[in-house]
Amino acid sequence: MEATEENAVASNDGPRVIRASRAWVDGAFRPAAVVIEDTRIVDVIDVRDKVARSRQTLVPDDAVLLPGLVDSHVHVNEPGRTEWEGFRSATLAAAAGGVTTIVDMPLNSLPPTTTARALEIKRAAASPSAFIDVGFWGGAVPDNLGSLAPLHEAGVYGFKCFLSPSGVEEFPHLDRAQLGAAMEEIAALGSRIIVHAEDPALLHEHTTLGRSYDAFLASRPPESEASAIDAVIDAARRTGARAHILHLSDAHSLPAIRAAKAAGIALTVETCPHYLTIIAEDIPDGAGEFKCCPPIRDSANRDLLWEGITDGTIDAIVSDHSPSTVDLKRSGDGDFGLAWGGIAGLQIGLSAVWTEARSRGIALERILPLFTTGPAEVAGIMGAGVIEPGAPAHLTVFGLEDPLPVDARALLHRNPITAYDSRVLTGKVRRTWLHGRSIFNATEGGPGEAPRFRDAPRGRLLSAR
Repeated sequence: MEATEENAVASNDGPRVIRASRAWVDGAFRPAAVVIEDTRIVDVIDVRDKVARSRQTLVPDDAVLLPGLVDSHVHVNEPGRTEWEGFRSATLAAAAGGVTTIVDMPLNSLPPTTTARALEIKRAAASPSAFIDVGFWGGAVPDNLGSLAPLHEAGVYGFKCFLSPSGVEEFPHLDRAQLGAAMEEIAALGSRIIVHAEDPALLHEHTTLGRSYDAFLASRPPESEASAIDAVIDAARRTGARAHILHLSDAHSLPAIRAAKAAGIALTVETCPHYLTIIAEDIPDGAGEFKCCPPIRDSANRDLLWEGITDGTIDAIVSDHSPSTVDLKRSGDGDFGLAWGGIAGLQIGLSAVWTEARSRGIALERILPLFTTGPAEVAGIMGAGVIEPGAPAHLTVFGLEDPLPVDARALLHRNPITAYDSRVLTGKVRRTWLHGRSIFNATEGGPGEAPRFRDAPRGRLLSAR
């Protein structure tokens, strides 16, 4: 298909038609024309069919048309720690990465989203600043157990808990008995629990670890993940609660997860781009930008995680975008015990994973559901991550072979530090539409100019109720 820019065929009031030789429809790539009226997709037709009085956009043949991506694990940190990130910077970065829907984590904002009032405060912070759609997780902490119903009724998509210290005092972790109580309460509400699964009894945490990445890795062994995941599976079996394992790092826990799913336990699991694309052997000492919990493990572990991708055990790939200031990431002159833990990667997740998948001979078709319908189903967001009549007109154009040199200073995250800095990735988002409006276009502007964002923020605040 010949590439052209938009052109108004007749009236600007007519439907918009986006035509692509490869569009992701019904779980496969095929030629299609997507017809949009107002904010929704109203039809998906043959690529050659005409639509009267329409505005046409042709996707170049070297790119694919995708549904807007969904990221169900993002730490926006606003209000309270907006110097780490914020709704404006986070959603701009998301749009530039083809992400049109995020679900914000209940920490590290102040206050954390553990009460209905705190959710109101967070929604008020997000409302004027969100360039894409935003939903919210609630938090389950010792002090609000038995009182989760108001948060559920206020529209959170589920409840996050930690089984080990979270790193911030205002969001304490649950012990095993509290985990069971939380899951009983959440099952009765018909909601879901999402779990940071590390067993504190098997962690070897120290205030200072020095600059050695190997020392940090040894402080958070895979046995800690395995023990905590077993506890979640056991509690899900007993209570019937829907449970989700966050940011799986330990691939040796996959057999237990497969067995639980085969037994009919309502369990899902995610992993993150950094676990699929970076290995411990390549992490320099003192490089705090690579610190996350659970940690990035070795190449053999990464290979096993990819098996979990290709065999369908892993349900979603999400960023776990957890940024902080440069000073916090480099605390103690590279001491891994002092550096803030979290990877900044919201803008480049698909590109990073596609680069690795491509090198392994894994088709884009295999990973796309894990960036779209997978995270949408984890959170329970209806209609997201698909190109079909009735769905929101969230779309993105992805150049499969476009080079993407990563410069932390050029990313739209608030702070210029990321574990992907100086990598050259393959695959780049060229354009993003939200509710039928073009909100990001990487091809506009002259040499040296920043990509264009259209209009004011137009994201919607989503609710599970």
